Amino acid sequence: MPPQRVLLPRSTPAASGVSSRGVAALLDRLEERSVECHSIMVLRRGHVVAEGWWAPYSAGRPHLLYSLTKSFTAIAVGLAIDDGLLSLDDRVVEVLPDHVPAGISEQGRRLTVHHLLSMTTGHPADSLAEAWRLEPGDLVKGFLRVAFPEPGGTRHAYDNATTFVLARMVERVTGRDLPELLDERLFTPMGIDHAEWDRVASGAAFGFHGLHLTTEAVAAFGELLLRGGLWGDRRLVSREWVELATRRHIDTLPAEDGSGDADYLRGYGYQFWMSRHGYHGDGSFGQLCVVVPSHGLVVAVTGAHRQAQVILDAIWECLLPGLDRARNTRDDEFLADRLRRLSLAPVPGSAAPERSVKAGIDASAEGSALSGGTTVTVEPTDGGWLVRFGSSLDIEAGHGEWRESSPLGRPVVAASAWQGTTFVADLYVITTPHRVRLVVDADAGTAIATWNIVPLTGPDLALHLRSPLMTRPDVA
Repeated sequence: MPPQRVLLPRSTPAASGVSSRGVAALLDRLEERSVECHSIMVLRRGHVVAEGWWAPYSAGRPHLLYSLTKSFTAIAVGLAIDDGLLSLDDRVVEVLPDHVPAGISEQGRRLTVHHLLSMTTGHPADSLAEAWRLEPGDLVKGFLRVAFPEPGGTRHAYDNATTFVLARMVERVTGRDLPELLDERLFTPMGIDHAEWDRVASGAAFGFHGLHLTTEAVAAFGELLLRGGLWGDRRLVSREWVELATRRHIDTLPAEDGSGDADYLRGYGYQFWMSRHGYHGDGSFGQLCVVVPSHGLVVAVTGAHRQAQVILDAIWECLLPGLDRARNTRDDEFLADRLRRLSLAPVPGSAAPERSVKAGIDASAEGSALSGGTTVTVEPTDGGWLVRFGSSLDIEAGHGEWRESSPLGRPVVAASAWQGTTFVADLYVITTPHRVRLVVDADAGTAIATWNIVPLTGPDLALHLRSPLMTRPDVA
């Protein structure tokens, strides 16, 4: 990997009015609740005061942000509006007339940029799957064909397809590909040179998902918002747009059973969630960019779990109470050492270097990453193993260490061990929240390969090892 470019200045917690014990308590809370985090970065008054990565994740790796991508698309919309190329009242049918289906409803004709940004189009639920089913080759047209039973602007329903449509509208009025626009107007001026995008099969960026950035780049984005669109002495986004996008535009509703997390019932902005303190961008499985303007605080987190509310609770209950109170440099040293030693648990077991095995995949296990009957071969190599799936997918796995390979373009970091007559390996698709646990029963000649969390774009391992990932837009 190229050297990691530093985007933000560093300081110590004590010098920035942050309690190291508060950060440590936050880490303790996550461990107690078994929340799998991959990284955390805390900024106060524009300086990084705490940062850590759970090995094998590391500072230089971009990480899939899932729906946190939406917040970046919202800023792209703001750039187009700042340039006078788009307005909140512009209608989808006027900007994208070639995607309007025959017989479109009057409600569909009235949909505006504001409706899309606030997810108040009149769809009662996420329309993505139905839009894709109706129009496999044109998601915008499919979105406009899905019934709108409620008046626009009256009710929020989280809807991935709205952001896909926004991305296409921005591209139409600017004449630029969404990643190209954000590179030119946002990422390059900020010094971010490693943005990666997954795309739909046509080649278009999802817009609602698919952006990969380093943790520091996510934190820098939060700091840009905190500064009202200023980066240094350069204005990248208008203050008016940042303030408009990050304030509440519509109430958010509890689930049908009455449940709901506290920080997801505070209202929705323009592709941002309002929080009990400030606001946040949110992506599936623990990708967060939390901005608290009243405290000059930004917290960026990546992970692989379904407990975002636990992280937000820990920020409010562990981190906020210690602001501007403790200034203990000894605590800072203990925290820095703890952050340097963060690691996910390696596979326990022995090296057994003389042992090899051949088996067939049993795909009946829930979340299988490989199709049934796929041959798995494990051969010992120097200090580890070569794991071969089928005839062409080879992944290196270390013992007591992480070993990296890129069989189809996207890196995989793996560690493994023998546990009696069973070979166990964890295969991290390291630029995503996802990993595959491979378990090979040498006696039975069978193996299972299951995801920790099945990727929202499908379980096929090979698909997720290609860069960029190209798939149908079936994220739900």
